[in-house]
Amino acid sequence: MSSSEHHAARQATADVDTPRRPPARAAQPSALALDTPPVGLAGQDWAEVARALDDGGCAVLPGLLSDAQCDALAACYDDNARFRSRIVMSRHGFGRGEYQYFAYPLPGLIQALREQAYAYLAPIANRWNAAMGNPVRYPPTHAGFLRRCHQAGQARPTPLLLRYGPGDYNCLHQDLYGEHVFPLQIAILLSRPGRDYAGGEFVLTEQRPRMQSRVEVVPLDKGDAVVFAVNERPVQGTRGVYRVKLRHGVSRLREGRRHVMGVIFHDAA
Repeated sequence: MSSSEHHAARQATADVDTPRRPPARAAQPSALALDTPPVGLAGQDWAEVARALDDGGCAVLPGLLSDAQCDALAACYDDNARFRSRIVMSRHGFGRGEYQYFAYPLPGLIQALREQAYAYLAPIANRWNAAMGNPVRYPPTHAGFLRRCHQAGQARPTPLLLRYGPGDYNCLHQDLYGEHVFPLQIAILLSRPGRDYAGGEFVLTEQRPRMQSRVEVVPLDKGDAVVFAVNERPVQGTRGVYRVKLRHGVSRLREGRRHVMGVIFHDAA
């Protein structure tokens, strides 16, 4: 299967593996942490984030979530009532491991992450589109962008929780899901490397025209996040700006268990 066919298959099947029909949910001790705002968002150096994204297509957001928030998110993986579908990656050739898409209404923490991070990232996304000659512009609020998605039939939430065990990995891919795509997304590490697991590095590849792919391995600690380009980004060359394509994945986990939260800003068709 070609890379383009793989991406199309991922978009077509990613939401339909195992639909959730949840029972009533009991209160959990971690509920408070799931409804608190992200602790480290406002304290990021967003000028440096923009520079890193311009230079390499990704930027680390250190300490985005507290240990309690990470633990609460990881613990809710087995709470079926929070999710709309579950994907077993090996069934579709996506890799090994599994992930689940959250259902609406989202936990307060995830809702706040989407809304607040979007406000910082939308100006970067608009600047990138202008540089690439793309006429699409993103509204200043996430609610405004979601209205655009929902009017086009993209109404299913896309924030997801991933779980990896020994031998699991995630093939290189793009999370597109429909016509309306916000060009940046966030992955947050919820586990402690070296204690909870070994291996499982976040990997980003960039394909420049007439050049071999460039690979970036992004080291993260528990609570850290990486913001990165979903599909393409502008690069300044000697003859002007050109576009480069990006894909992301996770290398093979050697031991332990690794949880990751994915924050995608567009909804799915």
